[in-house]
Amino acid sequence: MNIDHVAIWTTQLEKLKDYYIKYFNGKSNRKYTNNERHFESYFISFDSGTRLELMKMPGIPQNLNDTIEKQYLGIIHLSFGMVNMDLVNDKLIELKKDGYNILRGPRKTGDGYWEFETLDPDNNRIEVSAIFME
Repeated sequence: MNIDHVAIWTTQLEKLKDYYIKYFNGKSNRKYTNNERHFESYFISFDSGTRLELMKMPGIPQNLNDTIEKQYLGIIHLSFGMVNMDLVNDKLIELKKDGYNILRGPRKTGDGYWEFETLDPDNNRIEVSAIFME
């Protein structure tokens, strides 16, 4: 068994699609549109086989949680695994150069990873990590 996909509601569908394609090598399907429900979505596929469904529809309420300073019960972040620590560092530099906020890291975690935390354009937490190698 595997996780097939995770879904995210957004108000900026194209911007979020472009972010996951540009920074995490995602590949997008054609936009699905249901005109009756005013629903639009993309599936972003990654090399691992896991997919991210990005969805937009009027009437979805804003998330009132402070995703930058606090964490709450429920799904808190998406994690992207890199092959090595150098690629983690390169991704951090790329995101920082393009104006994305780095919340924490890079750092060695207690369970043996080299990681940093950032935010996507909707302030969803993203973790980028690799196994720590001395």
